[in-house]
Amino acid sequence: MKIYRLLLLFSLTCLPVQPAIAQSDAVLIGFDGAFGLANATSATAIERGILIAIDEINRSGGVLDGRPLKLVSRDNRSVTARGIRNLKNFNEMPDMVAMFVGRFSPVALESIGLAHKMKMILLDPWAAADAIIDNGFHPNYAFRLSLKDSLAMPAMFQHALDKDIRRIALLLPNTSWGRSNLNAADRYQLGSRLPQIAGMEWYQWGDKTLLQQYQRLRKAGAGAIIFVSNDSEAVTLAREVASLPSDQRIPIISHWGVTGGIFASLVQDELDKIDFSVVQTFSFFNADPKKVARVMAVSSRLFGIANFEALESPVGTGHAYDLTHLLARAINRAGTTDRAEIRDALEELRDYDGLVRYFPQPFSADNHDALDASDVFMARYRLSDGVLIPIKRNPGQN
Repeated sequence: MKIYRLLLLFSLTCLPVQPAIAQSDAVLIGFDGAFGLANATSATAIERGILIAIDEINRSGGVLDGRPLKLVSRDNRSVTARGIRNLKNFNEMPDMVAMFVGRFSPVALESIGLAHKMKMILLDPWAAADAIIDNGFHPNYAFRLSLKDSLAMPAMFQHALDKDIRRIALLLPNTSWGRSNLNAADRYQLGSRLPQIAGMEWYQWGDKTLLQQYQRLRKAGAGAIIFVSNDSEAVTLAREVASLPSDQRIPIISHWGVTGGIFASLVQDELDKIDFSVVQTFSFFNADPKKVARVMAVSSRLFGIANFEALESPVGTGHAYDLTHLLARAINRAGTTDRAEIRDALEELRDYDGLVRYFPQPFSADNHDALDASDVFMARYRLSDGVLIPIKRNPGQN
């Protein structure tokens, strides 16, 4: 027994010493995500990215000379009223410096006005509607490291051209996100004659069939469908198109809302029957292997997930991870938890070498979108396991 105690004491004294951080003095970050939505994975993916970054930051001493970051998550179930309630709740918490928004643009858009009235920093790792950032507020409290519709639409149009498709059609949800994409398509058409838009159809979230809209667009001469959707409607369309004769199946070029759920597993039997691609801005396949290994080591310890291919909705994890590190840098630069000063500091950050990529200046007074057209690519689901892989990978990737 004495030998055991001596060995235990020796092992404890040999552990690396981490800075002592008092959890009661935590600096808070909020996250308003759609955790309770059936089959959704995006909220968990975003939360994991934030928590991995927080773990790294806290193990390196925290922020403001030793204060830990702490995440407070709330569920909005993709309901705007719940999102507003969560925002108000976060605003009442002392030392709450910023709120992450989730996948759904309508919820984020509904929060913009109140957030600016409260001077609450909104960090966007997913929602793509342009107006989340281009909101007309000065100073602007919204910052995005994510895709936006005015980047997604040109990439999807160009993918059609790469497939030698000259006429496409739009299938859009009747929401603020759908209208944002229509505006992006209209702007693209002002500067490019191809591909031509053969037609457009709207649908409602929760529709049980999209086949009539699809067939009208196909018969109008579309060689591909530009599809703006979340995972539930994408499952409906994929199953319906897969059931058609092969000569009636045209490519579906999808916005990335479908990647926020278990789409691939629900259409596993249909994927080999349809030509389905999806726009993305981050892939672990394209990231620096050393950074991936470091991030996944933390993921393994926190969540028991050591292989990045097992991460669902990986784009949300990557974006949220980098946004959290950028927020921590801004807090330290500001030297305070005052949100107005942290907002100013976010615009002044330089030289962040992140998981997504290196950012010489992620944000500025004139630009609160960290990503640009060079970050956008198309991906597809691997038939063997549903893992999302880039169609065009970086040199040297297997």
